[in-house]
Parts: sequence; structure tokens; C-alpha cells
Amino acid sequence: MAEAFLSAIAATVLEQIATVVSEEIRMAYNVRNDIEKLKETMSRIQAVLLDAERQQHENESLRRCMWKLKEIFYDAEDVIDDFKCKSLREQVAHDHNISKKVRALTKVPGRPSSLKLPGKLKDINNRLNELATEWDSFNLQQCRENRHDFYTETHSSVNSWDVCGRDEDKEKIVRLLMKPSEDQNFPVVCIVGIGGLGKTTVAKLVYNDDRVICYFDVKIWVSVSGEEFDLPRLLKLMIRSISKEEKCDTSTVEALQHCLRDILIYKSFLLVLDGVWSENQASWIHLRDLLSSMGGLPKSRIIVTIRSMKVASIMSSVEPYELKGLLFEDCLILFKKWAFRDDDEQQHPNLMRIGMEIVEKCEGVPLAVKTLGKQLFTNTKEFDWQFIRECEIWRLEQSKDDILPVLKFSYDHLSSHLQQCFTLLSLYKKNEIYHSHEVIQLWMANGLLEQPKEEQEWEDVGDRYLNELLWRCFIQKETDYGNYFTFKMHNLIHDLALYVSQKECITVKCDPKAVDKNVRHLSFCGSKLLRVPEALKDFKNVRTVLVQEVSEESKRIHESIIDLCVSNFKHLRALRLRCYSPLTTLPNSICSLKHLRDLDLTGCRSMGKLPFSFYKLRCLQKLKISGIPLKYLPDRMESLIELRHLEITIKAKHLKEIREGCWTRLQHLGLIECDNLECLPKGLQYLTSLRRLDLVSCSKLVSLPRSLIFLTRLEDLRVSSCKKINLQMEPTEFDVKRPQLSLKTLSLWDSDELKDFPRLLLQGSSSTLQQIQIGICNNFEVLPTWLRNLTSLRKLEILNCPKLSALPEGMERLTRLRQLTIKQCPNLSIRCRPYVGADWRKIAHVQDRDTPEY
Repeated sequence: MAEAFLSAIAATVLEQIATVVSEEIRMAYNVRNDIEKLKETMSRIQAVLLDAERQQHENESLRRCMWKLKEIFYDAEDVIDDFKCKSLREQVAHDHNISKKVRALTKVPGRPSSLKLPGKLKDINNRLNELATEWDSFNLQQCRENRHDFYTETHSSVNSWDVCGRDEDKEKIVRLLMKPSEDQNFPVVCIVGIGGLGKTTVAKLVYNDDRVICYFDVKIWVSVSGEEFDLPRLLKLMIRSISKEEKCDTSTVEALQHCLRDILIYKSFLLVLDGVWSENQASWIHLRDLLSSMGGLPKSRIIVTIRSMKVASIMSSVEPYELKGLLFEDCLILFKKWAFRDDDEQQHPNLMRIGMEIVEKCEGVPLAVKTLGKQLFTNTKEFDWQFIRECEIWRLEQSKDDILPVLKFSYDHLSSHLQQCFTLLSLYKKNEIYHSHEVIQLWMANGLLEQPKEEQEWEDVGDRYLNELLWRCFIQKETDYGNYFTFKMHNLIHDLALYVSQKECITVKCDPKAVDKNVRHLSFCGSKLLRVPEALKDFKNVRTVLVQEVSEESKRIHESIIDLCVSNFKHLRALRLRCYSPLTTLPNSICSLKHLRDLDLTGCRSMGKLPFSFYKLRCLQKLKISGIPLKYLPDRMESLIELRHLEITIKAKHLKEIREGCWTRLQHLGLIECDNLECLPKGLQYLTSLRRLDLVSCSKLVSLPRSLIFLTRLEDLRVSSCKKINLQMEPTEFDVKRPQLSLKTLSLWDSDELKDFPRLLLQGSSSTLQQIQIGICNNFEVLPTWLRNLTSLRKLEILNCPKLSALPEGMERLTRLRQLTIKQCPNLSIRCRPYVGADWRKIAHVQDRDTPEY
């Protein structure tokens, strides 16, 4: 399924040619002509890739050719990345902000043109030339950006035998339709959910309800489907749905709208638009305004079935109706209808026990229940039922109307870049709670994100991608922490990810027998894995290794995974050892992984130090070594000039001073369990790109440096379990001008010394701060009067602060506040009446018995 990635890979390589391979590099390596040739060839191929992606499903030769192209594109990306590694080495060697000792160790003897890179580049061009004749033979054409043309026609008839558990949904939507509306536009009810959940079925139940038939003069059912919101086509379908005799052969909107107006004038109508995908707001407004002129407006209604919350927001200003999964009991009834003839299930209690476990796999999605049920229809062999129970849904053969092809419509509708990103979610275990920043960092390490626009960071692009998946119901948000959020993925969506990524990603649970050697991403996830499977030792192109679960008893498997990475995976970009590991050190040869961007060693809690050669991993963007009791950071860490995320545990009293010009790209710094740390370096002010600072379980840390006020890009500050810290930062006579800061989230937890907020930080962020959380602060006494000046504050949460006695006056000025949570503050005397005005009615006041009534 990864043929569709070609567009994204080609775009990435062309971007890297423009941004990485500078004119100096081209001259130094004598590759100017080869680079231009590669750029020209890839641009020519990219121009017709959309047509190729459309035709590949009917042309096996084209699909094979695309697989060959994909491997060449990946190799081209690796070669361009080699140039970047060399460029970074040169950059460190000539950077005067880095110590002379580090620069001396970095300098490369000999002429750069003697290296192998020019030869690799010529080889890429030769391979592309060899494939050119075959590629040209397909006569592919340039086409516009619309990769997702598909049309599935539906109808309004419904068979009640085939429906279970949707009566309550039908009743709620019927009530919404009958509810009087003061809206000047049509009330639009959007039914939203993943494919196969039953959106169309619920719309049919409503459409055929007797109350609805009596309430509306006219009912219209239109199967929209497809990506385009084609107005002439929709008007024709509406006319034909109302009147079969009416001729509407004309294609002009003017004639069609006159015809429709003649039919609908002064009549109330219910219009169902089934399967809307278009995000073209202008087209929707055009249709809405046209319908508004038909008359019958006060009673007319529209129902829309969609898979995207974004489309729902475009089509309606009211909250969409989010369809939930069926109850287990309803799914079981549906399963019996499809798996057995009449009441045959009573004769096979053993099969029904297995069937109950099969139904649990479907997680309330009726189409999945039908798909698995009909595969077992009239089959009474217990072995076959056990096979269906144990087999992943994505491995089962399915027809075009079964659950997986229906879900794949949503995947096909994603952009090429987003498709690539989605497939990497298959590396995680089912029912995993994902952390947004961890996922984005993995995407970044693999170069899957589009180039950021001006004033944007790579992380912002990743946020946009995740929000797109959220809008489209691929993922569901669990908890929002301000600077990141956690989310989960329905198991059927996870099955879809496994299906579309099967030649790119594999999860190793045992010794795999037949695996494509060109797999790029590996996840180890088997508690009984005692050794690295032999089949993996032939792999050369792996870019990601996630170790989520292996045998805790075998030290050998952890060592052999590292050995495999060092010896075979020369283009490895992400290595995460998340489960418990008995490793005490990394080999010095780890420095050979020069492409490594993401290194997470949080499972290696027995490790006491990092190897001397660590500074050579110059491409590192993320280093997560929290929980590892390091006595000190390795020397020459300032040479990691690409570092963006650093999370560490240090047992020293002081961190090394941060030099000006060091880690200028660092976005996130986390100091975790630094038990002996007494102060932060003053040079913190030189981390000019820092957006997030986490201080967790630093029990001896007393204060923050005043230099923190120079971090004008800092958005999120979290201080947790730092018992002795006091954040009082009062302005001094030297603070002539208040700093303009950008803090958005402040979280303060578990401090005995904290009595007040850091005034200088918060007042400097008065127009940006949106969320404050404070909890388990036994000596926190008062909220400052200047709190009312935080005009952007949306959420204020105060938990377990026993000495807090009052809220400040003037809080009615916080007109954007939408959530005020106060719990376990027994001394709080809240005189809230003056504050409860029009702007405060939406605030969620949360109390418990330990907080007085107000």
C-alpha cells in the first residue's frame, strides 16, 4: 500500500536538495551536475505521480515499477542525508561558539571529494535512467491535486432486520429536527463517526420515521460521496429524488435551480446529504444560500453524514452528533443474525462462546460485526471460528463493502504526507495511549513532515497533522495537557494502519518467517522474545527501531538489538528503548549511527554513563535519558547543534554552564529526578528557541534563575515535586521595562515552599497565558490581585491547597475563563456572587465536600 508514499518521498527529497545541498557543498564534492540531474529527473516523475497512484490498482506492471521507484527515492533521500551529516560536521568544526577542543576533534583530514558520496549519487541517477524507459511507457499525464475520486451510491431504504441498538440515536436526531430554530440559516444536523459505524443507517431510520414523514412536505435523499461538492450534479440528484418525471438534462446551475424552486417553493423539506467529504466552504455556502431562497425555511432541515469534524464545522455552527459504537449486547444480536441461520446458535453453545470474543474485537462497529459474522455463516467448524478469533481483521479477505475497504476510503482521502505519518502509528501496540509530542518527534526523525512555513517550527507542522487526524476521526483525544495531549486509536483504525503499512512497518512478536527485507520500521513487542530473529539480520534499510516489550530476563537480546542497529542499520533515524533493559552502557560504536535523530533510553535505568563518542551523533534532534542516573553529561555535548528536545536525569549539584550560541534550536528541556541539583545555570537565557521547560522531582532545587525572563519564546513551564522551590520573582530596580513573554501554560505541583506565583513571568505573559494549574502546595496562601490582568486565561485549576483562603477581587474581568476547578481547599472562603455574570455562566465550577459552598 505504500506506493502512495511516492509523492511525499519525492517532495521530501526535492525539499532537501534545495535546503541541504548548498552551492558550497556542490562545489566541494564536485556534484553540481549530478544534483541538477537528480532534481530534474525526480521533478519530471513527481509531475505524473498522482496519475500513477490512480492507475496502479488496475496495472500490476505500474505498481511494480512504483515499488522500484520508491526504493530508489529512499536511497536518494539517504544520500542527501549523508551530505547533511558532512555539512553538520563542517559546521561544528567552524563554529566559534563551540569550544576549541571540540572543534579540533571534529575536523576531518583529507579532501572531501575523496569520499564515496559522489559515486552514490551517480549510482542513483543511473538506476533512475534504467527505469525511465519503463516509466515512460505508461504514458502518465499531469493531473490536478485530487487523488481521491471515488463514488459509493447509497439509497434511503432500510431493512429493520439488519439494524440493532440505534433506536436512541434515532429518537435524539428526530427531536433535533422537530426543535424550533431561531437560526437564519438551515439547521444542519451533522452525524459524525468512523466508517462502518452506522451513520447512513441512522440517517435512514430518521428519514423513514412516520413523524418525519408527516412533519416535512418533501423528503430528499442525495448520495454525495466523492471528494468534489459538484453543485450541478447535486441539484440534478435532488430534483430526481423528488420527481422522477421531471427532466433535468441541462447542466447550467441557473436552469437547475429554477427547476428545483418550482418544485420546492413554499414547501418544507428534509434533505439528507449522505457521505460528504468536501471541505470546500464556498461550495457549501453556495448550495445553502440557493436552498434558502426556496421558501419553507422555518421548518426545513438538513442531515449530513460525514467522517470529518472539520467538514462538520464548515457545514453547521451547532455541535455535531457524534455517533458512538453499539453496546456489546446489540453487537451480539447482530452477529447471530449474520453468522447463523435462524436460531441455530442455540445448537452450538461452544461456537457462541468463541463468537462473544469475536464480537469484542469489533468494539461496537456494526460493519465489522457483519464482516466477521458473514465469514462464518453456516460454518460450524470450531477450528475456523478460533481462526477468526485469533486472526487480525486486516489479514482476512474482504469484499469492497466490508469493514477494511470502507475504512480505507478515509485513508485514501489523506494527503500523501499524512498517509506516511499515519502508517507509523501501526508500530505502537493496540490500546496504546499515545503522547502527541512523542509521535511528532518520531515523524520528525523520519523526515515525514512538510517544510514549516515562516514563523513555524517543525513541531507546529506535526501538531497540524495530528489535529487533521483528530478532525477526521482517526484518533480520539484523551487528555489535554496544554503543551501536548494524549490520544488513543480505535482498534479497527489500528488494523487499518497495520494493513496500509505492511511493507513499511513490522511488529516483531516472535521469529517472523517471511518478511520483506526492504521494511523501514521495526517494533519489538513480545515479552517472550529472548533473541533477535535471524530473519532480521539481513535487513539493511531500517530507519526506526522501537523496543516496547521483550524478555526482561535476557540481557543478550538488548545487546544484540544494539549490535544489529550498529552493524546493519546505517541509516537508522530513531532508536527507542522504552521497556526495562539491563544494559549498563552503550558501545562506543554507537557513533557510527550518524543519521540518528531520536534516541530514547528511558528503559535503561542501570546505565551510569554515556560513551565518550556520544558527541559525534550530530544529527540528534531528541535525546531522552530521564530516569538514567547519570553522574554528568558527556563532554562536548554542545556539538549536538541540531538538538531540539532534551530530557535528562543528572546526579550532580550543578549543570555545566550553557555557552552563548549553544543549543540554539532547543525547544524542550526536561530535568527529571535530579535529586542533587541545587540551581539552574544562568546561561539558560541563551536557549533562545526554548518553548517548554519541565522541572520534575528536583528535590533540592530552590529557585529559578532570573535569566528565565529572557526566554521570550517560552510557552509552557511545569514544576512538579520540587519540594523546596519558591518561584517568587519580584521586579527589581533594574527591570526598567517589563519583559514581553509568551507563556501559555503554567503547572505547579507538590511544593512545600511555594507561597505565591512568579510575578515577573506571569505579568510578562498577561496577554498569552491561557492555563494555570496548581496542586498539593501546602503553604500556598493567596492568589495575587494582578491575576485579573491575565486577559487570555481560560482555565484555572486549584487542587489541595489547604492554606488558600480567598480569591482576589476583580476576577469578573477574566471574560475568557471557561473552567474554574477548586477542590480540597478547606479554608477557602469564596465570595463569588459579584463574579457570576453573563461572562461566567459557562464556567465549570468543580467542588467537593472539602471546599465550602459558594
